[in-house]
Order: sequence, then structure tokens, then C-alpha cells
Amino acid sequence: MTEVNSTLPDEVRRVLDDPSRLQALAALEVFGTGPDADFDRIARLAAHIFGAEIALVTLIDSDRQWFRASHGTDLTEMAPGDSFCAHVLAGTEAMVVLDAAADPRFMHNAPVTGEEHVRFYAGAPIVVAGQRLGSLCVIGRTPRAAVEPGLLDQLTDLAGLASTLFALKDEARVRARTAAALLKEEWRHALTLEAGNVGSWIWDIRTGEVVCNDMFRRMYQLPESGPIQFEQVLHTIHPSDRPAIEESIRASLEEGVDFIAEVRAGETGQWRTMRGRVYQRDAEGRALIMMGASTDITEAKQSADHTRLLLRELNHRVKNTLAMIQSVARQTIRQNPDPKAFMEAFSGRLRTISDAHVLLANRDWSGVHLYEVIASQLGPDFLDHPDRAEVRGPDMMLPADHAVGLGLILHELTTNAHRHGAWSTDQGIVNIEWEKREEPVPGLILRWRETDGPKVAPPRDYGLGTRLIERSLAKVLDSNVKLEFDPGGVAAEIWMPLPSEQD
Repeated sequence: MTEVNSTLPDEVRRVLDDPSRLQALAALEVFGTGPDADFDRIARLAAHIFGAEIALVTLIDSDRQWFRASHGTDLTEMAPGDSFCAHVLAGTEAMVVLDAAADPRFMHNAPVTGEEHVRFYAGAPIVVAGQRLGSLCVIGRTPRAAVEPGLLDQLTDLAGLASTLFALKDEARVRARTAAALLKEEWRHALTLEAGNVGSWIWDIRTGEVVCNDMFRRMYQLPESGPIQFEQVLHTIHPSDRPAIEESIRASLEEGVDFIAEVRAGETGQWRTMRGRVYQRDAEGRALIMMGASTDITEAKQSADHTRLLLRELNHRVKNTLAMIQSVARQTIRQNPDPKAFMEAFSGRLRTISDAHVLLANRDWSGVHLYEVIASQLGPDFLDHPDRAEVRGPDMMLPADHAVGLGLILHELTTNAHRHGAWSTDQGIVNIEWEKREEPVPGLILRWRETDGPKVAPPRDYGLGTRLIERSLAKVLDSNVKLEFDPGGVAAEIWMPLPSEQD
């Protein structure tokens, strides 16, 4: 480690040693990592704008200045005592040194007196999470008489871009960890997956770590606790089946297709089916996170007739559940990059799916009463003691997919009503009514209408809830959903096809 230089002014040293700043810097977890093309581009652009020999993107802790990106030098770090950039952190704006050899602060620094022959310097702070963590700077070996204000503005803008880039990359890393931890907990409580003997897993491809539920651990005779690596899972599979599973994984990572495989457990010979999909990739398209499920198909393999029946049912459940959860997860991540906001939004949607699955599991997936779906959102007393909700319509049995989809639609509508619509005030009322029609195709028409609430205006940017209501679920359920933002209140009309034998 480079020895700390004690000649830094006290005000600079106080900034460098500030615990909050050092904590924010450590949280980025980038010190000592490999090259990053995005930051390299910023350094090259800064050097080009200033016509400077050297440009750096730096991060500074209490005893080291590390170059996240560099242009025009092979150095990777230096001591803060020799650093111009350390002084930038103690200031309030971009700093310019026209001739370092004539500046008392720097004339004795090694980069000035040594072979680097630094004379000109301009640097702007990089600020992440409200803390000055480093700088974007340009360095020249020839003194300058002045610097145009426009150039400093451009340097400050580029430093701001670097700050945003650090924050976005850190958010992506934290999001991946948060999503993995959240999904692990939520899936563990997904009773339908456990009831269906479904083992769920999330694979962080960068680290090789697999987060899975207890059912998955039991299926593959993995340790009951502690971290699991994907190689451990592969080693539990019969050697004859490994080439097929490895080829399917390769196709999923490189070509974007679903990963599907049927394999035997190495020790017991019992059959498992594995299904997964990549749901997060980086800017270059490299796979980051794969999520999937595994089921025990031993009994199905022993009987041809039972195999066809069981696989159709299990594949339908797992595929639909996985597709819906991954679609909601992916869109929620995009709409809510902040981990806390993501957890709040995604937990509510996943809980709605889980509640619908609990109802279905209690009835062997034969269907759910429409009243039960509405009660899951409005409360069990919505008919006897309505809370500013007028509900009219006959009870009827809904198929499994329709119950889950309608539950999500009602969740988004009720959430919006509480936050922005009729139920965000003391006077607003929501009217829900429905009827079953036989012609031209048997189906359910459900209408949602808000009145006496705040004046409504169409959103400039449709959020995930709107997309779920108008597009995503319409495709999943083959339904027709119309959503209108009338000034007097949000209105929705939902049509779902029903089997002709439904009452």
C-alpha cells in the first residue's frame, strides 16, 4: 500500500477521511476491478476536448487514488499526497491549475518535478450518493495561459455523466442481489410451488451462486443450508445427462431460448425436469441472471399415459407461473430501479399471484370463484360492509389462468385508486359490476368505474400497472382490456373468454 502523504492541507485530509464518503466509496465495490469500456470512452473524450495528453477517471480513498479509467498513461494509482484530484474533492466546483510548477500547492509534487512533467491540470468532481468520491481530470505537460469557460462546462458535464454511470452500474449490481434475495424469500413462501413439488432457483451467472428453495435442495440432495454453486448442481446429475443439460444452458445464454432439460439424479436415478430463462442481461447482451424451476417426474417416467398427463399439467403451471413472475419482475425492475421501490412494487404483485395460487391449490386447480378474487383485493366483507365500493354481479367459477390474471388487474386498479384515484380522497367511490355473455363467444365482462375522486389526466408515461392492464395480461389471457383516463375517474372494461360449460 502506498504510504499516506502527510503534507495534504487539513481541509483536504478531512474530506478524504470522512467516514460517510469512505462508506459510499466502499459500497461501489469497484476498487481493483478490470477495465470498463464506458469509462474509457469518457476519458478519451475529455482528453480530445481539451487537447490534453492525459485524462483520468479517478476514485480516491483515504490512502490511495485509483484510476478507474485512464488515457495517455500506464499508471493505475498514486498517493493522495501527490494528487491534484484530492484538492478537487475539497472544493465546490471544477479546479484548474494553469502552471503547476508555479503553484505553491503542487510545485513540489512528484508528478510535477518527476519525469511526468505535469504542468496543466483541470478536474471536476465525481459525486455518487451525495458524496465526492473522485474526479474526471485532464493533464498536460505544457502550461496554459487560460481555459475557456465552455471547456470547463463540458468537463463538468462529463464528470456528471461519469457520476451517473457509477450510480447506474452500482444500482444494477444491487438490483441483481436484491432481486435474488427477494425472489428467494417470496418463492419459498409460494405454497403452490411447494404443493406441486416444484423446486425454484435463481442463478447468478457472474458468481455461479444459486439461490434456491428447500424443495430444490431436497430434489438434488444438496446441503440443507449455506451457499450453493451451479457446479454443485451439475455434479448431482447423472453423467450421461450432463452434456444435454450443458448444451441447453449454452443455447439459453447465447441464443435467448428457454432452458429445458430432463435429467436423472446421479445417486437415486430419479427423474427431474428443469426449466429456466435468462431475465437480466448487461448492456452488451451478456446473461447475468437466470431463473427457473425444477420438478420431480419420476412417476411420470414410469408410466407413458401418466407421463403425458402429468407433463402437460406441470409444464402448463410452471411455464405460466414462471412467465408471469418473470414478466412482472423484469418490468418492475425497469420501472423501479431503486431497490426499495422495486421490493415494494414487486412484493405486492408477487403476493397477489401467490394469493391466487393458494386459492387454486385449495381447490386442486379446478378454478376459483369470482367473489374470492374480488375479496382478495377489497376484503372478505366487500358484499356486506362495502368500503366506498359498489359491487354488483353474479358469482361464477373462473379458470386458473383467468383467476390469476384478474387478480393482478384488480391489484393494479385498487393500488392506483388508493394512491392517485377515487380512494385517495374521502369522497371517492369505485363501482364494479359484471355479467356473463354467451354471444358471440361465452365470456365475462367486468367494468370498473371511479367517481368523485381527484380529476384524472392521462399519464405522460404509462407505468407497469397500465401496461399490465392494457397489454401484458391481455396477451396472456387472450382477453380484451380497455383502460380510459376520463377526467371524472379511471374506467376499465375487461372481457375474458370463458369455457362454455362454466356457470
